[in-house]
Amino acid sequence: MPHPLDGTAAEYVWAIPVLPLLGFAINGALSLFTAGRPGPADPGAHQDDHSSSLRDSSHSEAESHASDHGHGGGSSHGSDPAAGSAHAEGGAPRFVGLVSFVGPAVVAASFILAVAIFMAMLATHADTPFVQRTFPWLVGVCDHNDNLGCLIVDWSWQIDRLSMLMVLVITGVGTLIHIFSVGYMREDPGYARYFAYLNLFVFFMLVLVLGASYPVLFVGWEGVGLCSYLLIGFWFNDKANADAGKKAFIVNRIGDFGLLMAMFMIFANMGTLDFGGVFGNAASLGANSPLVTTICLFIFLGCVGKSAQIPLYVWLPDAMAGPTPVSALIHAATMVTAGVYLVARSSALFVLAPAASLTVCVIGALTAIFAATIGLKQWDIKKVLAYSTVSQLGYMFVGVGAQAYVAGMFHLVTHAFFKALLFLGAGSVIYAMHAAYHETHSHDDAQDMRNMGGLRQYMPWTFVLMWIATLAIAGIPPFAGFFSKDEILGTVFARAQGSDLASAHWFGIPGSIVLYACYAMGLAAALLTAIYMTRLMLYTFHGKNRTGEAESKHLREAPWVMTGPLVVLGVLSLAGGFLNVPSLLGNIMPTETLTHWLEPSLSVAPGIVEAGTSQEVALILVAVAIAIVGIAIAVVRLKPDALKPADEPQPVDTPIESLLEHKYYVDEIYDRGIVRPLLWFSRSVLWKGVDGLIDGTVNFAAWIWRGLAVVGSAIQDGQVGVYAWVLVAGAIIILGAFSL
Repeated sequence: MPHPLDGTAAEYVWAIPVLPLLGFAINGALSLFTAGRPGPADPGAHQDDHSSSLRDSSHSEAESHASDHGHGGGSSHGSDPAAGSAHAEGGAPRFVGLVSFVGPAVVAASFILAVAIFMAMLATHADTPFVQRTFPWLVGVCDHNDNLGCLIVDWSWQIDRLSMLMVLVITGVGTLIHIFSVGYMREDPGYARYFAYLNLFVFFMLVLVLGASYPVLFVGWEGVGLCSYLLIGFWFNDKANADAGKKAFIVNRIGDFGLLMAMFMIFANMGTLDFGGVFGNAASLGANSPLVTTICLFIFLGCVGKSAQIPLYVWLPDAMAGPTPVSALIHAATMVTAGVYLVARSSALFVLAPAASLTVCVIGALTAIFAATIGLKQWDIKKVLAYSTVSQLGYMFVGVGAQAYVAGMFHLVTHAFFKALLFLGAGSVIYAMHAAYHETHSHDDAQDMRNMGGLRQYMPWTFVLMWIATLAIAGIPPFAGFFSKDEILGTVFARAQGSDLASAHWFGIPGSIVLYACYAMGLAAALLTAIYMTRLMLYTFHGKNRTGEAESKHLREAPWVMTGPLVVLGVLSLAGGFLNVPSLLGNIMPTETLTHWLEPSLSVAPGIVEAGTSQEVALILVAVAIAIVGIAIAVVRLKPDALKPADEPQPVDTPIESLLEHKYYVDEIYDRGIVRPLLWFSRSVLWKGVDGLIDGTVNFAAWIWRGLAVVGSAIQDGQVGVYAWVLVAGAIIILGAFSL
């Protein structure tokens, strides 16, 4: 039977990921030509001069003062062409114009095609998946006695309402980040290589969300992990940056083991890995059975790694080693949201496993409040936003864990808007700070908020737009984050009253108590979010300027190629919440638009209880009050004018402040509890012990044969007479032995 989307733009769904792949091929080829040219176009050519005046860093503050934020290593940026390394050294990197066009254009073309398919879906009212089979991919050996059949996986694309939502976010926000990158990275010697990696990142993320089966999704899943390694360690000449890339890659492999195990178990019990086959027969696994619970927990383990949840969140803050637009792409539109998408995509399995869903909810709530507390005491502007992302991802998992899949996806969308705006806004601030420090040859840390202050008079556009994003993430109406955060908190509270999820148990604890606890932790995290984000804005844009008298003369707004995308994201952060207005406003405007859109693509658990109007109003008032209180606390307690620049003596931290500033020493605990013991075991036991025993055995055998060879060589003196007498002696000995 023909699908409603047959003959429409959906026939070209394959081109959505292929276009960024084409951009990767073109920019990758150009980067090879660039790398082959000596001089400023060589990424390693001028690492010790001004060529590195503008560099993002994830180092500690001590290391930052010593290396990252001086003019000794990194990429080059400036407020005008003369500030960049390439111009200072005699010319821009090669192919700048072509790379600047191809990089954003291919992603923009994918976005335009996605919009065309979206319009076709609206016109045809298509609510069933449109699957386009491209070619046979994985074919296993068939056992005709096996009732499960053969392993046959086609490389297929799937367009449905859930994947279309993700594609629009990835390509739409991704296009804005690519455009911003043109201004931010234009003077970097590795400009073409940067855009090649960025295009490849978008390609793999599109493969992840468009794949029609778990194996195709897994290709994209691993691909974004590869690209995160390449982009986080983009300035690989600094060991700290290379280590940050390796850390992200290794930690994600832990989570990927879980997703692989889930796929093995699904095929072993269902004989298929296509989404249609798995979800159509999910009930055969048995509701609340140990099997489906185990599968869902393994899936979530993959999500914990990819989406940086406790205990595998430690790689995401270190991802700040990459360029700021990379942070925006990873944190806002692509990689870290993949775990939330996977849980929503697997909703047909999770509704059968309430214990697994409660686990998702608990881990999300713990991560949300844990990361929010760390954000209270970070000074690096990007580190504050990094822990904010970890916390907001926790919110999303609270939503999908409470089987409120629309609420979780809604927050994913609004978060993409305001978090991309926050990161790109921070990038504009860093850009301006580095340009000022470059002009005065200062080596101060351009990412430390203690060196900022008063920037609103120099960067009015960035100031206003970042306040919009701050109010959105804090949950102030009518900004986007208010609607999505409130929907998560309200739904979790409602699920705790009489739903099947509330009737389940989590390690013997009634589900209702678990959900109420998650709601309370969500409120606490919302309070902390409002505090640390207001703190960021006060210390960056308010009070007196701490950049320096000479440096402040060179502070100015970033070019419009960078500010323009911020304006678009500002509009989305302001209006994006109206995608899913709650039903209580039904007399004023259309409501629950996103809910109706996603309904055909998501499974709904039985026994779901919705909040009544009065209860919903009360929950909204509580959430708004929490956000206002958080902002008020920050405004009253924090005094930007009293803050000292980072290179001046600082007040002594209290033990709690020190604990938060050092991020609960989790990295140190992992280092001493896991990394060092593994290194000791591999060095002392495996290398010096096991490998030494093997080497000793081999060497001993070699010594024996070497000794026998020496004896044999001594007998072989070349005298024929001696050989004859030896032959006779040997014959006599043998005959004597037989005679006796």
